[in-house]
Amino acid sequence: MIKNIKVPLLEIRNLHANINDNKILKGVNLSIYEGEVHAIMGINGSGKSTLSKVIAGHPSYNIIKGEILFQGKDISNLDPDLRSHLGLFLAFQYPVEIAGLDNQEFLEAIYNAKRLSMNLPKVNPLFFYELLRKKLKMVKLDESFISRNVNEGFSGGEKKRNEILQFALLDSQLGILDETDSGLDIDALKSISETINTIIKTENKSIILITHYKRLLEYIKPDFIHVMDDGQIIKTGDSNIANLLEEKGYDWIKNITR
Repeated sequence: MIKNIKVPLLEIRNLHANINDNKILKGVNLSIYEGEVHAIMGINGSGKSTLSKVIAGHPSYNIIKGEILFQGKDISNLDPDLRSHLGLFLAFQYPVEIAGLDNQEFLEAIYNAKRLSMNLPKVNPLFFYELLRKKLKMVKLDESFISRNVNEGFSGGEKKRNEILQFALLDSQLGILDETDSGLDIDALKSISETINTIIKTENKSIILITHYKRLLEYIKPDFIHVMDDGQIIKTGDSNIANLLEEKGYDWIKNITR
């Protein structure tokens, strides 16, 4: 009898990528399964954010070697919107403001775009509004936010929470959260972490957390921590790695992996 072999939700094989002929990723290997939380840590310039953008399909980055597989399918050459429709979501470190576009209109457009990609009809506005209200409650955003322009005048915490709202609304299988803790005070960090934990536990989502510091990982416990340096993952382990990095710094781990 042939046993079913579990396929990773995301599998990255020997990924090399550059921007403007500047090679940044130099052979990244990573496997993430359904329901897992992975943290990627490293100093500025180590390749963390580049990796997130390459996974999402940012057009400024070129894959020169390797593969990105999502649910067993090679998505290395797919456009960003098609990757999103398959179930990938990238929450930006610095969410942009979009003047003249209210949040509800934007959210309804991206929700229906995904439905159309699945050969499903658009939902009517009343149905969408009721769905959106449920998601707003889940991410602890007041209903007044949906009538405001996208991220315009939002605090840092509100912008990050609005990103999590999009992730929940699109029902994406994998969320890549690029420095979600950046610019947040401790209360906002705790609150957003609680929301992310709820989504992970109740909806069995997979998460990649990109961060410099362990404070985010005190609230969202990763199954694995990967340390990046010079475009490669140089160390993988459990949550104890974050404590050691806090105590000894990044030079320590680079020295022991040489």
